[in-house]
Amino acid sequence: MTATVHSISSGPSGDPCPAPSLDALVALVATDLGQVNQVILDRMQSEIPLIPELAGHLIAGGGKRMRPMLTLACARLLEYGGSRHHKLAACVEFIHTATLLHDDVVDGSGLRRGRRTANIIWGNAASVLVGDFLFSRSFELMTEDGSLKVLRILSNASAVIAEGEVNQLTAQRQVGLGEDRYLAIISAKTAALFAAACRIAAIVAERDDSVEQALDAYGRNLGIAFQLVDDALDYASDAETMGKGVGDDFRDGKMTLPVILAYARGSDEDRKFWKDAIEGRRVSDDDLTIAIELVRATGAIDDTIARARHFGQRAIDALGPFTRGTAKSALTEAVEFAISRAY
Repeated sequence: MTATVHSISSGPSGDPCPAPSLDALVALVATDLGQVNQVILDRMQSEIPLIPELAGHLIAGGGKRMRPMLTLACARLLEYGGSRHHKLAACVEFIHTATLLHDDVVDGSGLRRGRRTANIIWGNAASVLVGDFLFSRSFELMTEDGSLKVLRILSNASAVIAEGEVNQLTAQRQVGLGEDRYLAIISAKTAALFAAACRIAAIVAERDDSVEQALDAYGRNLGIAFQLVDDALDYASDAETMGKGVGDDFRDGKMTLPVILAYARGSDEDRKFWKDAIEGRRVSDDDLTIAIELVRATGAIDDTIARARHFGQRAIDALGPFTRGTAKSALTEAVEFAISRAY
């Protein structure tokens, strides 16, 4: 049976449905998440005061903890009763935070989750080095778990994320970037950690390879859907909603899917605009307004969200083999939430 990504506008009777949220996921893992947060707090400490100060700025800065919550929820889905997943979920959050610190330096970002980025406050060098510290802490937690399989999956995810970021960097300001390469980039830089966060739950619960692959597919497809919506929001939202500067991707010359589609569908004049913009010659606020008008007029936003729904459906379908219950329901709604952010 194929599950359905529900409409967020109305239910079967036509009555309005509440917007999907992460409330069910948060409630499901609340006790475990408290343990994870304690591990995070303990392991981000250092005798060098700048390290916990800078790391804490981002870790305590309003993030949803979605990736570690997925580790905990997948463990709950598998009825795992131990505690290994606490340190591993903290490990996942450290990897994610380290990549954010490095990304903000690479992108020259000024806002993250609605606050000034660490690189703006403490400088690029401090941000990179504290990111390295958090990566090191994540590997300590992996080795303490003692599973070579866990170590292989999470260390591979870390390498794939870095490859994805380098791939994105080399693709920057290339107006001819195609959809296949774009999907390869987001599959690496975003979806790889979602997939690993989910998959390691099967290992600690000592389930077979089919369960590992199902959870990997769930996380990977959710991660792709999540990034597609993020990229659409860069042309369809505001700074308060995004938690970062609107138009950052536009000014950085990133060929995300909305731009790829708008460029492919545009007139010769439109393509000239996109070429100038992506190559850094049209980056004013007025130019951003034109870009937003073009992605909307060509249907690029709607089609990007449609792609996100496709991958969201694949994530939900991957949960098909698992027994219905609060955990499966919460994981399903997490997919719906990821897509509903576009509305």
